[in-house]
Amino acid sequence: MATPAPVAALLASPATGFAARLALASPFAISGLMKLADWPGAVAEAGALGLSPPALVAAATIATQLLGSALFLTRRLCWLGAGMLAVFTMIATLIAHAFWQAQGPERAHQMATFFEHLAILGGFAAAALLVNGARGG
Repeated sequence: MATPAPVAALLASPATGFAARLALASPFAISGLMKLADWPGAVAEAGALGLSPPALVAAATIATQLLGSALFLTRRLCWLGAGMLAVFTMIATLIAHAFWQAQGPERAHQMATFFEHLAILGGFAAAALLVNGARGG
């Protein structure tokens, strides 16, 4: 089935691609900015997850979220930003949403969040494929 012309034009627009990448990167960019604005809170969050040293983890998290988001928004280095944010998301998801260790209603909540984050990984991969001209079948 052929794509309707208005839809094809929308999908071909560079603005649409940028808007889609912006939507996908926005939670990471906002989180990085919020952590930067509340450094003690960012360090406390890393410590609460048992990560050590918490200040180094918080700094690496902020740097990854902000730099990864900025690179993801470019066409030239979209693949690098996508990779940075995907690896960050995978590690953070395994640490913070280990549903297999939870019980009762908390298990269902953590499982849903885990798989939502898995979908975000797919979004990063799809965006990098499309920006680089691959269709990824």
